[in-house]
Amino acid sequence: MFDVIIAGCGPTGAMLAAELRLHDVRVLVLEKETEPASFVRIVGLHIRSLELMAMRGLLDSILQHGRRRPAGGFFAAIPKPAPKGLDSAYAYLLGIPQPVIERLLEEHAIKLGAQVRRGCAVAGFEQDDEGVTVELSDGEQLRSRYLVGCDGARSTVRKLLGVGFPGEPSRTDTLMGEMKVGVPQEEIAAKVTEISETHQPFWLRPFGEGVYSVLVPAAGVSDRAEPPTLEDFKQQLRTIAGTDFGVHSPRWLSRFGDATRLAERYRVGRVLLAGDAAHIHPPIGGQGLNLGVQDAFNLGWKLAAQIRGWAPETLLDTYQTERHPVAEDVLDNTRAQVELLSTEPGPQAVRRLLTELMDFDEVNRHLIEKITAIGIRYDFGEGPDLLGRRLRDIDVKQGHLYGLLRRGRGLLLDRTERLTVGGWSDRIDYLADPTAELDVPCVLLRPDGHVAWIGDDQQDLDDHLSRWFGKPAD
Repeated sequence: MFDVIIAGCGPTGAMLAAELRLHDVRVLVLEKETEPASFVRIVGLHIRSLELMAMRGLLDSILQHGRRRPAGGFFAAIPKPAPKGLDSAYAYLLGIPQPVIERLLEEHAIKLGAQVRRGCAVAGFEQDDEGVTVELSDGEQLRSRYLVGCDGARSTVRKLLGVGFPGEPSRTDTLMGEMKVGVPQEEIAAKVTEISETHQPFWLRPFGEGVYSVLVPAAGVSDRAEPPTLEDFKQQLRTIAGTDFGVHSPRWLSRFGDATRLAERYRVGRVLLAGDAAHIHPPIGGQGLNLGVQDAFNLGWKLAAQIRGWAPETLLDTYQTERHPVAEDVLDNTRAQVELLSTEPGPQAVRRLLTELMDFDEVNRHLIEKITAIGIRYDFGEGPDLLGRRLRDIDVKQGHLYGLLRRGRGLLLDRTERLTVGGWSDRIDYLADPTAELDVPCVLLRPDGHVAWIGDDQQDLDDHLSRWFGKPAD
């Protein structure tokens, strides 16, 4: 008997398993693939994901395997630098091989006590008032209190659950991969600049050591059902640029469409969805992996609270009410970015206008904060602008704020030195620090770093402690 079975050991599933293990939840992760992916695809961790990794003490090890890049030029690949003074200590993009980030997160979950079984796929399940019976593809049956589908865009869990996945099917396919080139970087840069004036969906971006990320239209190449080949890339490069740049030695090659879909519900009874099982969208802007990892951070402590028995009645429901709108916004901004890559006159006129508007700091900042998820504000009711937002990694007397969040507990940061967490001390840590870099007296942080309360009144604090962390211990 497990507390939670997770289908899928990608970044979302592994991160969720680790978050649950911080609260001693018995977790089993089922992964249908027998071995981790062998192809080396570079993915980008955006600012908010880097903050979350810092909160759990993972960032230093992750940084050893990645390459920092400026946090700009994300929105529709419009080449604008990041605005100055982004409100984060981690205001950069980290490019990291996908197999590496998946391995590090899986190792993190296992180190905390999660069980991972590879070569195991969910074939069916039935839920009742007490739990979920999960049937594997080999006929074995397992019992769990909850099941979470983190099993990707073609999620078996979502399909068996009968949750609708409305949206738009793919209209346009694109080839994307990483490979070495056989011509000087200056020649590539000049050609890319020339082609950018035609506004075709095309790029060659250096990743170091002679490796480039290559993106070209897929129209006119091999069948959609077949994986793309290096020759497909060469053909498209010659068509667009008049040269194939001598590309060779591909790390990975893929074809993706612009399908955009969002699950109607994230929870049905004891079964929940997260990551690509709950939402898919074009990869432009690099938000997909980040969105899934952030789902896991939002869900983990809430599901653990439900299992541990102290969750307020509606706490688990806030997973959908908070994360569903975030996914809707990501889908909308990727729709907009796809339109801005169109070669049609109308979208290109809008692109030129937006390129001008992004010279205004407020516009550029708004778009960067949207893509990197540091602009998210959950609706916690009326209050100061900071309420519902994540708090940056400020300096405190014990070092850095995020270093105090590694156990996945809440935190009361008290500049007045007059308040207390009382009977909630088994769920919430307390720090009295009148010197903390805050312009408000006290803040209550949830385990995911979002500000749940601001003030200096003990009774008001107790009410909010009950709202988010249940009844106090006896």
